[in-house]
Amino acid sequence: MSQYYKPNRTRNIYDPNSLEVFRLSRGKIDNYITCPKCFYLDRRLGISQPPGYPFSLNSAVDKLLKKEFDIHRAKGTIHPLMKHYGIDALPLTHEKIDEWRDSLHAGITHQIEGTNVVFTGGVDDVWVSPSNEYIIVDYKATSKDAEVTLDADWQIGYKRQMEMYQWLFRKNGFKVSSTGYFVYCNGNTDKEAFDGKLEFDIKIIPYTGDDSWVEKTLNDAIVCLNQDFMPESGIDCDYCAYRKAVMVHDKNT
Repeated sequence: MSQYYKPNRTRNIYDPNSLEVFRLSRGKIDNYITCPKCFYLDRRLGISQPPGYPFSLNSAVDKLLKKEFDIHRAKGTIHPLMKHYGIDALPLTHEKIDEWRDSLHAGITHQIEGTNVVFTGGVDDVWVSPSNEYIIVDYKATSKDAEVTLDADWQIGYKRQMEMYQWLFRKNGFKVSSTGYFVYCNGNTDKEAFDGKLEFDIKIIPYTGDDSWVEKTLNDAIVCLNQDFMPESGIDCDYCAYRKAVMVHDKNT
């Protein structure tokens, strides 16, 4: 077993009898939507799923995009990509922008009324329109021959992510545009040679969010955490399907 993976966790476990603040991230709520059982095992019982491999290249793209947009943020100028796509906005200058982008230690937060649960999310960027509407922006990276879109079924997670961020900013009292943007970087493999350099085609894709589902889902997730019995698995949960298949063979050994 990997020295880094500890399936039985003792920290960040929800206790229904505790009054201490419990942080629940945007990613964990997406896990709840996908599979309430895995969510309960993780947040209530401390049994984490095996971690996936880190997407180091994606992280590098995120970091470079943030640096690039920060240059225009500091100058108060529009990024050429925004100009190309006719987006009338500027990268937001705000004292909390770095805090909001720090998903691990800070993020933008909102305490759920009547509970000790604080919902958190770390945005990639925020732009602001001339009418002072905040525009939520998310960076994505991939490498595919086809043109990047938001049409794949699995990309519903991206859309939920955007809507949860929009909800969080609204709950913090900001005027938020329903239209957010995905800055999508697609690694170009059509070059004749690598030459130690990977080039990207960058596309900005608008998405009109609807956060009307977020509050109910958060409350349902908290109800799930407070119950003393295991919820049902998600319909398409690969982890639960794997555990069921293993159990059949374990019984025969």
